[in-house]
Amino acid sequence: MYRKIDFIHRQCLLFASNRERRLPSMTLDRMYICVDRMDHIINWSNRADKRNITIQAVGSADLKTGYVLALHVNYDDTLSKDEIALAAIECADHEKQPPFRRFARLWLPEEYEKAVTVAKGDIPSTKGMTSLDDWIETVYAAAVARGDIEQPDSPRSEWQPPGRGLLVHAEYTLYAHFLYLKNLLAGVGKVRFFLDQESGIRAACLSAFADQVLAKDCDAFYVSISKGVTKERALALVGESQRRLNEYVAECGYEDLYLQEQRRQYLKDKMHTLWSAKGKWGDRWLEYPFPNMAEPEKRVCYLTSLKKDWFDYEDEHLANLLLKATLHPIDRFFMQTRRKTSMLERPITSSSVSGRKWYGYSAYDPAMAAKTLEIYRVYYNFIKKGDDGKTPAIRMGLAKGPCSVEDIIYYSPEA
Repeated sequence: MYRKIDFIHRQCLLFASNRERRLPSMTLDRMYICVDRMDHIINWSNRADKRNITIQAVGSADLKTGYVLALHVNYDDTLSKDEIALAAIECADHEKQPPFRRFARLWLPEEYEKAVTVAKGDIPSTKGMTSLDDWIETVYAAAVARGDIEQPDSPRSEWQPPGRGLLVHAEYTLYAHFLYLKNLLAGVGKVRFFLDQESGIRAACLSAFADQVLAKDCDAFYVSISKGVTKERALALVGESQRRLNEYVAECGYEDLYLQEQRRQYLKDKMHTLWSAKGKWGDRWLEYPFPNMAEPEKRVCYLTSLKKDWFDYEDEHLANLLLKATLHPIDRFFMQTRRKTSMLERPITSSSVSGRKWYGYSAYDPAMAAKTLEIYRVYYNFIKKGDDGKTPAIRMGLAKGPCSVEDIIYYSPEA
C-alpha cells in the first residue's frame, strides 16, 4: 500500500504544481488568508519505547474560495538520521549556538531527548478555565515561559522522534511556509492574514511580509476561538447576539439595511467598548459580537497597527476587516482530513496507566501521514465540490471545471 501512496503523492505534486505555478502571475486586488496548525499522532512501532510520534502541519486557506494554498509538515523523510548525526559530530555542530549550526533546522536525536528532559511543560491546559479570555491569557503565559518565545515546538515527555527521517524545528517550517506564500501571492495587491494565536506563526508571518506590512499592503490578526462549546451554549450565544443586534437596528432605524451592513454599523459604533488588553504586552483583543455555530465564541487581535494610541484605519474600515476575521476555511479543511482519511482520524484510543496511547487507525510511518495530507489537499482543491457545485480551484481560477481522480492519476507533464 505504501508504494501506491508514493505513486499517488507524486502524481498529486505534479498535477498541483502545474496549476499553481500560475498563481504568482495572477493579478488579484486582495486576499484574506486563514492560517492554523494541526498535530498528527503517529503510533509507536517499537515495544521498547511506546511513546507516540507527533508531526505538525501548518496550512493556509483563502477565505473567499476555500482554496488551501499551502500545507507544510515539520518532517523530512529524505534524510538519514544516522548520516546527519554523524555529519553534525564531524562539523562540531554541538559546540555552536543553534543559529550557527549547519543542521540548525533539524531535531537531531540527542538534541530532541535533551529537550524532553528540560521541557518546561509549556503546553497550555484548559484545566480550571471558565472562558475564552482565560485561554488567551494562558497561551500568552505559556509563550513567555519558553526559552525562546518564537520556538513553539518544545517536545513533551510522551513524544519520541521518528525512527526514520528527521523532524524539522517548527519555526523553520513556519518561516518556510510564509516565504512560500510570499512568492505565491506576488500578484496580490493587499493581503490580510487571520492567524491562530501562536507567537511562532506571528513572527514568521511578520518577518516574511515585513516590507508589505510597513507599506500597509499586508495586515495580520490573531483569531482565537473557543473549543468544545456545546450545541445548547452555541445556540444561546447566537440568539443573544441576534437579540442585541435587533435592538440596535430598531433603535437606529436600520431595518432597511442588509444584515452585513447592519453588523458593520453595529461594530463601528460599538467598537471602542469591545476591546480589552491581554497578555504581558497588553495586546488589544476585540470581543467579536456576532457568533455563529461554527465559531460561537471568538476574539480578534489586530497585530500590525503602526500607531501606538489606536489603529491605522478608520473605524469603518477596521470594522470591515474585523467582520472577515475567521479561521473557518483552514479549520474546515483540517477537520475533513481527519474525517475523510482514516490514517489521520482521531479514533478511540487505547491508553496505558503511564499515559501512553495507541491510535487504532493512525499511521506507523510519519512519511505516509505527511503524504496523505498533501494528497487530500489536492483532492480537496480540485475534485471536491461545494454546495455551489464548484471546487476551490474553480473559484480561484485554476480550473474550468471539477477534475476527476483519473485526471490526477494519469496526469503527465508532457501531455
